[in-house]
Amino acid sequence: MTEHATTSRKRFSQATAIAWLWRKLSRWPLPRLWRFASTLGPLVHRFSKRERKVTDINLKVVYPELSDHQRMALAKQSLRHSTATMMELGYAWMAEPARIEAGIVEVHGRDKLDTARAEGRGVIVLAPHFGNWEVLNFWLSSHFPFTAMYEPPKIADLEPIIRHGRERMGAQLVPTNSRGVAALLKALKRSEAIGILPDQEPDWGSGVFAPFYGRNAYTATLLPKLVARTQARVVTGVALRLPGRGFAIHFLDADERVYSAEEAESAVGVNASVEASIALDPAQYQWEYKRYRKVVEEQQQHPQANDFRLY
Repeated sequence: MTEHATTSRKRFSQATAIAWLWRKLSRWPLPRLWRFASTLGPLVHRFSKRERKVTDINLKVVYPELSDHQRMALAKQSLRHSTATMMELGYAWMAEPARIEAGIVEVHGRDKLDTARAEGRGVIVLAPHFGNWEVLNFWLSSHFPFTAMYEPPKIADLEPIIRHGRERMGAQLVPTNSRGVAALLKALKRSEAIGILPDQEPDWGSGVFAPFYGRNAYTATLLPKLVARTQARVVTGVALRLPGRGFAIHFLDADERVYSAEEAESAVGVNASVEASIALDPAQYQWEYKRYRKVVEEQQQHPQANDFRLY
């Protein structure tokens, strides 16, 4: 058996196991999923060195006023919520739609989307890694024509499952390239809704440095290009976890600076909008993501900011 065949077989085996687990968990009620996540969360904090380290560093940047004890408590809560998100993937992608809809017990700010569309404007939903963004995708694609960019998973055999789960309520997934950007523009011009990940670092050349909790983070500049060409309304959308009850969908007005034609100013508004959503419950943000990965240039420009080594 060739090395390529061995690797393909291994990945297929991984995909089969993961898909089986998703299907199994999709049948569990939310309270049971959350109890399971509460059991696994402390183990993730203890044994997942990479996730614990990145979370701790990010929290030290973002909440310097907290004591070590307070930051550790928040880190444990955050990893518990991140574990819950992973446990909920099968639920979001495979559970009966009626079950998921019933689990969304509150929706706040829907009028922002309805009003924009009534005015003939599209809506750009900034969807940070907060709560369960897959539940947010489910709700948006259930109630509006919705388009979002999609990057295939590293395990190729999982792509059909993930794509079906995200598209089953009508969402249109487009590639993360110029063709995908063109599709987003067309959707906005049809007064539809699109989704953008505002807190994921883009490739070099596709962003600018802008403050995120007072420290520069490399931030995508796609938003001002879309706004300038479509006059779309921008909101931040999250699916807040309500343990024991379900989810609350929140749509918040984006910071006004997102409408600036200046990329740097718009990026400041994007990060401020993400901060406002995190304020709903800081423990539900995915702090284990390396948001300050591209800091070399920022450190060269502001050496006084190097109070500790990142990552």
